[in-house]
Amino acid sequence: SGITKMASSTNEGTSNLVFSVDESQLFAVPDGWKEPAFTKDDNPKGLLEESSFATLFPKYREAYLKECWPLVQKALGDSHIKATLDLIEGSITVCTTKKTFDPYAVVRARDLIKLLARSVPFEQAVRILEDDMACDIIKIGTLVRTRERFVKRRQRLIGPKGSTLKALELLTNCYVMVQGNTVSALGPFNGLKEVRKVVLDTMKNIHPIYNIKTLMIKRELSKDPELRLQSWERFLPNFRHKNLTKRKEPKKKTTKKEYTPFPPQQPESQIDKELATGEFFLRESVKKRKKMEEIKVKQAEVLSKRQEERNRAFIPPKEKPVMKKTNKAPSEAKINIEAIKAKVRKAKTKKLGAPSVNPVPQTKPAYDKKKKNKG
Repeated sequence: SGITKMASSTNEGTSNLVFSVDESQLFAVPDGWKEPAFTKDDNPKGLLEESSFATLFPKYREAYLKECWPLVQKALGDSHIKATLDLIEGSITVCTTKKTFDPYAVVRARDLIKLLARSVPFEQAVRILEDDMACDIIKIGTLVRTRERFVKRRQRLIGPKGSTLKALELLTNCYVMVQGNTVSALGPFNGLKEVRKVVLDTMKNIHPIYNIKTLMIKRELSKDPELRLQSWERFLPNFRHKNLTKRKEPKKKTTKKEYTPFPPQQPESQIDKELATGEFFLRESVKKRKKMEEIKVKQAEVLSKRQEERNRAFIPPKEKPVMKKTNKAPSEAKINIEAIKAKVRKAKTKKLGAPSVNPVPQTKPAYDKKKKNKG
């Protein structure tokens, strides 16, 4: 009984200790904390079985892989992973060796060869061998039906001169590569989650600028330690999807008739119609005469219509009434003729220019003297 009392008292003490600690501290990870690296001392005996992974690569990647293959082997050699490049089959294989001590190293090597096959450069792909790095290959080829629409949405994800993709990389701290029907992303786990959401929303016809704006707001809110445990919904924008294109309605709308269990009435035959009108009992000669009269009436109607159409060409069109223009003389200022005459007289009497210093005597021409002699 004494032992049980002591145990209960110790349990109560520990429970009080647990509840006295602030819950926010339990969920929060200290800044700058990193998980210790996995060394050979953690697994000195190595692995029991050999593990291997292989992947195929396209023909256009062959030249690049041949060029950078010594660097790949050097990077994988640090973790004792063997890599082989088969150019005939077009495949890359990675497998563990007897010296391999990290069991997860072969999984990282598998991700490395996958990224290299998806056109990711070696400088970026080699980062997958770090502890806090992960990769995600998003398949987007089957998300859109028509090829033209798929190409437009994929280009929308890249943006003009790659600006949208660059903004996404800066906000998520990830490297994003759009190639063919897949999007390869490389970075921390939180960033990969956001990249996948943005890519899938873009393929669902949601513009990436909306998600980028949300990421920018989240980035600013995360800097405030007071808002870390609060809901951010009041700060985030709510973008509604506006479907502007309405469904095309048919030109001829058919209204459904009310359902009746009885079948429709049979249409009257030609004989029934003739019996109703009494034509059935007439002679054949009378019937022919009636038909001829009906044909003549129809012909007369057609002729009259044709004649009207011909006569339309001879009907003159209605002329528009001509508006007469009246030129009104300006009555504002009347011309004073006497004043103009006086100005002309004054101008004649005045001598223009300065007088000459040595005036040259005017010599009369010879033909003037002859005229005087004759006179």
